[in-house]
Amino acid sequence: QVQLVESGGGLAQAGGSLTLSCAASGNIFSLGHMGWYRQAPGQQRDMVAIATDDGFMHYADSVRGRWFITRDNAKKAVVLQMNNLKPEDTGLYLCYADVATYPKYSRNDYWGHGAQVTVSS
Repeated sequence: QVQLVESGGGLAQAGGSLTLSCAASGNIFSLGHMGWYRQAPGQQRDMVAIATDDGFMHYADSVRGRWFITRDNAKKAVVLQMNNLKPEDTGLYLCYADVATYPKYSRNDYWGHGAQVTVSS
């Protein structure tokens, strides 16, 4: 019903920058929150940055001031600009969206497959 397609990420040195993009498609009636979670090996999935449907941005303490999320409602997309990367930022980054879909207008959480970010010291 809904697909979240991620792009970006990859390898970077500490202090460098990377960008993650995510676009939603499918039977979308409306988008709620949209953003990114990080999952490191053997650890739980943690919120990194969220852009709400009413224009607010929320960040994990570990990335606030370094990373910035933007949202394009027309394109149903979010972009995460990751600056001043640190080795502890390494992980699998999963795009998330809260979506209401046609035809029943049911609301569910959707996840992308993930984009790997690896930061070397």
